[in-house]
Amino acid sequence: MTEFVLAVALALLFGLGTFLVLRRDVVRAVWGVAIISQSANVYLVTVGIGPTGGAGAPILGHGHAGEATVVDPLVQALVLTAIVIGFATTAFALVVTYRLYEEHGTIDLDSIAGGMDDADGAGGSTDSGVSADD
Repeated sequence: MTEFVLAVALALLFGLGTFLVLRRDVVRAVWGVAIISQSANVYLVTVGIGPTGGAGAPILGHGHAGEATVVDPLVQALVLTAIVIGFATTAFALVVTYRLYEEHGTIDLDSIAGGMDDADGAGGSTDSGVSADD
């Protein structure tokens, strides 16, 4: 039953992250990527718990047949590192989003893409003000 609950929770987190990534708002896309990365971390921790269904602590315990078992601490170390890196990249992405808002006045991707097409000269005008007929 526990595995089913964890699977449903992970599916909901991945679904929510995917939904947010597909939005036009840049902030929602950043939060969607953060949710997907954190749900991947939760998945790795649940896989690293081991077949006995223990608490996942990297200490000795007693298995079903009385033998001592050890949960691999490498998974927890990697997830802890991924959490720190994910926090740093999310903070950086939000700072870049704020700079994008300061520059363009919006965080809507369609508006930003439309404004960049006009700035690149795609509208048929030249930057120098001299036409080809002159």
